[in-house]
Amino acid sequence: MLYDVAVIGGGVNGTGIARDCAMRGLRVVLFEKTDLSSGATGACTGMIHGGARYLLNDIHTTYLSSLDSGYIQKIAPHLLFRIPFVTPVLKQDPVPEVYIELLETFFEAYDKFAPLKNGKPHIRLTQQDLKALEPGITDDAVGAVSFDEYGIDPFRLCVENAVSAEEHGAQIHTHTEVRQFITEGRDIKGVRVKDMLTGEVRDVHARIVMNAAGPWLPKLAGLAGTQVKIRPGKGVHLILDRRVSNIGIVIKAIDGRQIFMMPHDNTFIIGTTDDDYYGDLDSLWVTHDEIEYLLQAAEHYFPGIRKYRIMRVMTGIRPTLYAWGKNEDKLYREHRIFDHEAEDGIKGFLTIAGGKLASYRLMSEEATDVICKKLGCENPCKTHTEPLPGGHFIPDVKKMAEKFNVDPYAVARTAYRHGSKTEELLGLIEEDPSNRDLVCECEPVMKAEARYAIRNEWARTIPDLRRRTRLGTGSCQGRRCTVRAAFVLGEELGLDSDGIKKLIEGFLKERWKGKAPALMDKQLAEEELNLATHVLSDSLNTIIEK
Repeated sequence: MLYDVAVIGGGVNGTGIARDCAMRGLRVVLFEKTDLSSGATGACTGMIHGGARYLLNDIHTTYLSSLDSGYIQKIAPHLLFRIPFVTPVLKQDPVPEVYIELLETFFEAYDKFAPLKNGKPHIRLTQQDLKALEPGITDDAVGAVSFDEYGIDPFRLCVENAVSAEEHGAQIHTHTEVRQFITEGRDIKGVRVKDMLTGEVRDVHARIVMNAAGPWLPKLAGLAGTQVKIRPGKGVHLILDRRVSNIGIVIKAIDGRQIFMMPHDNTFIIGTTDDDYYGDLDSLWVTHDEIEYLLQAAEHYFPGIRKYRIMRVMTGIRPTLYAWGKNEDKLYREHRIFDHEAEDGIKGFLTIAGGKLASYRLMSEEATDVICKKLGCENPCKTHTEPLPGGHFIPDVKKMAEKFNVDPYAVARTAYRHGSKTEELLGLIEEDPSNRDLVCECEPVMKAEARYAIRNEWARTIPDLRRRTRLGTGSCQGRRCTVRAAFVLGEELGLDSDGIKKLIEGFLKERWKGKAPALMDKQLAEEELNLATHVLSDSLNTIIEK
C-alpha cells in the first residue's frame, strides 16, 4: 500500500500531525520507536499555558500559545485543570517596591491574551494576601502578582490524538523504529522499519515522510542525506509525592532563570533546568547538582520544601531551534518546518523542529497545510473544532459510580483521563466483575482501565500502561502494582511466565532511573525493601512453578 504520509515520531507533534492529516482524508501511517509521548513530550512540565515568560522577547509565541490553549480546552475539556500561580517579590529583589510595579505592568500586558486562553486577569497581592493563600511562602516576600494557566496530562493528550488519527483511518505503530529511508536518487519514497518487539523488518512506501522525531530528528535527517541543526536542551523536574500547595509559584534560581513550583495531578512539580546537552539521547541521567540547583531555588521561596519527599526525577531533551550566542533559557520556543525539497533538493521529506506543548495543535495544522499543498489536498483543518476522543462531554461521576458499583474517586480519576469514553471503559466490568478491582491503589487504576488501554491504546508494556493511566506514578512508585499490571498484560497479550517476568524487570529498571538520583537516608532503605519484595515474589513464583 502507498500511503500519502508516513509520520516519524509519536510525540505531541507527530500524533497531532497524524490526526490532522487523517482528518483531511489523507492515508497516514505513524511510527514511534518506543511509545507514544515517551520522549520530550512526556518529560515536559505538563502545561497548556500562554507563555508569559516569552512576552518580552517572543510575543508571537505567547500569542500562539494563548490561542491554542483556548482551542485545546474546547477539544479536550476533560484533560485540563486550572492552576493559579503567584509571582512573589522578595525583600532581596532589586528595589522591590519598583519591581512589583513593573511586574504588575507586565501582567497587565499579559492580561490582553487572557481571553484567548480563558484566563483570569491578574491580581496584585499584599504580603498578608500572599501568606493567607500559601503560608509556606518565605517571610521575605513583600507581595506578589497572581495569574493562571492550565495543566494537562501530556501522555493522554498524545494518546487521544493518536486514537483520533486511527478513528479517521490512520495506522499507528508503536515500538517500531525507522531504520533507513527508501530512496530513488535523492528523493524519499518511504521508510524501512523494524518492530522492536517481534524483530520484523518491512518496507513502507509513502508520498511524504514527515520527520517529527523531536531531539532525534537530526539523526533521521542524516539518514535521509541532509542536515537539520537543533540545540538540544536538557530539562530536569523534581516530582514530590503530594500536593505541597494548591497554587503554583514562579521562582528564580541562583542564576536568575525562571522555575515553576506547581501542583499537577496528585503530585507537586519543581522545574525545569535548561542546559545544553551533548550526550546519548537514549541514556539520560539526572545529577545531584541538578537536583540541588532546583531545591536551592525552591527553598529560597518556600523554606520548608526539603521536608517533603522527592518521589522521583524526570528528565527529557527539548528539540529547540539552533541559535548561537544565547543562554539556554533565552532560546526562543518558536518552531520551524523544513521543506527539504526546496532547501536540499530532497523530494518527499519534511522536518518539524522546535515549538512547545501549548501550541502543538497550531504547529500540527501548519505542518499539515504544507503536506496538503504538496499533495494537492484542499480539505480544511478541523482539529480546533472536532473534540478529541473523550472530549465530547464530561461524564456524571456519581451516576457512573452508582451504575457500575465503583468507588467515586476511582471513577473521577478515570473520567479525568477518558472523559466521555468513561462509560465505554467501565462497561468492561459487566464483561467481568473483577475488572473493578484496583491494579494501582495510589492513582487509582482499575483492571478495566488497564485492559482498555491494552485493547484500544497500544499498551504493550508496563511503562506503556503508566503513560496511559498513571499506574505506578504514585507514592509507592510501582511497589504494589507492578506484578498486578504484568499479569493483566500477560492475560491480554497471551504471555508466558518468562514474558511476564520480562515486563516486571523492564518496569523496575525504568522506575529505578527516575528514583535513584533522589534516593537518600530513609528513602534508600525503603527502595531496598521494594527491591527485596520483588525478588522474594519472583523466588516464590519460581518455587511454585517447580
